[in-house]
Amino acid sequence: MIVIERVGPAATIQDLGRPGWFDSGVGPSGAADRGALRLANRLVGNPEGHAGIEVLLGGLTLRAEVPVLAAVTGAPAPATVDGTPVGHASVLHLAPGQVLRLGLARTGLRSYIGVRGGVDVAPVLGSRSHDTLSGIGPPPLRGGEVVPIGPQPAEWPNIDQAPQPGSSGTLEIRALPGPRDDWFTDPAALFTGHWTVSPDTDRVGARLDRADGPPLRRISTAELPTEGMALGSVQVPPGGQPVVFLADHPITGGYPVIAVVADADIDRMAQARPGQRIRFRGAARVPTQ
Repeated sequence: MIVIERVGPAATIQDLGRPGWFDSGVGPSGAADRGALRLANRLVGNPEGHAGIEVLLGGLTLRAEVPVLAAVTGAPAPATVDGTPVGHASVLHLAPGQVLRLGLARTGLRSYIGVRGGVDVAPVLGSRSHDTLSGIGPPPLRGGEVVPIGPQPAEWPNIDQAPQPGSSGTLEIRALPGPRDDWFTDPAALFTGHWTVSPDTDRVGARLDRADGPPLRRISTAELPTEGMALGSVQVPPGGQPVVFLADHPITGGYPVIAVVADADIDRMAQARPGQRIRFRGAARVPTQ
């Protein structure tokens, strides 16, 4: 087991979510950056879907109570073990009593801590993820909390570090035309100019403000019947500033969806922090991850 000594801005337990419950009104939730969680699990020899810890902006400190194999991926928060700097996205051997500490991430938004065996809290509807919108799943982590670790898997990692690409300035996000793009006077306006990630951004959605270029305007202000919402939907409220739905998005909504972010780019969208500039690019078809 591990002990959470300190939580930064926020930390939750996440796996790859609970798909298949839409008809009961429950969304999938799961890691906002699915690729980063998968990588953390691969580095410690887990199946990719094991639960880990999603850390917002870094700042978390944990202590190993038993020998623990761990890895930190996602947003590159500087990490130390007993004060000694350790590599990002690398295999970390923690002896009992050793402390893993994350500094504040300078780029990106969410780091992931994987531990060999996975975080072993009780699943809810088949998942150990915390859904911030519905409150389903284990509550957010708190200082002093003891976190159980599951049984050791049979496989061992075959690499000890995974080099990661550096951060870029403007994020290029690919998107497909949405089911309601005909509700806008100029749907192509989404793909011109730049957008800026708003401070009012969370696991539910990345809210965007227009940085330059034409605004989004609807043809009419008629009400739209509530309809299903997919991960990555770019919904446009009456103010004309779009919201990109992320892991904890509602399963239905009543504002028109002008576009849907390509599945392959949703993880990068989830790592965009407030102030990050976004530029949408059209995508005819992008392979899923």
